Amino acid sequence: MGEQKERMLRGELYRDNDPELEAERERAQRLCDEFNRSEAGDRAGREATLRALLGKFGEGSWIRPRFQCDYGYLIEIGTNSFLNFDAILLDCAPISIGNDVSIGPRCQLLTALHPMADHELRRQRWETAAPIRIGNNVWFGGGVIVCPGVTVGDDTVVGAGSVVTRDLPPKVFAAGNPARVIREL
Repeated sequence: MGEQKERMLRGELYRDNDPELEAERERAQRLCDEFNRSEAGDRAGREATLRALLGKFGEGSWIRPRFQCDYGYLIEIGTNSFLNFDAILLDCAPISIGNDVSIGPRCQLLTALHPMADHELRRQRWETAAPIRIGNNVWFGGGVIVCPGVTVGDDTVVGAGSVVTRDLPPKVFAAGNPARVIREL
């Protein structure tokens, strides 16, 4: 394993244009392309492709195309979970999705972070990443965006179009930009 990949996996600054990381993203893109071109009734073929792509893909889970990710192997999806159309998971850090999770269409889980104040580091393509954890029995309405480093607690519902910038506790309904707790469930 090369230095840049090690740095990425430790959550340190790394260069995303490293040849090893570029090759891994190309592999993931090929598998995403294969999945996204698959026939609608080919559940076994789709599942086999997802198992080759993802770090973990739980029994009874399914994803509807289009699906995109950076690496795939940093994504773990529990049992009986569902990702609807056009899910984008930028997995430069681990993304953990629990059991019985429903993720609406066009949701994005984004782990990548770019230097904000250091313009030169950003220009040189340095970045970091922070993991995302989605608990069990969570539901995201369509178009939810989850930012780097966020944890969403078990049994929480996030309203459509929300941008989740901070951790959400278990058993709440949250919505807005930025998402805030509206009420307990």
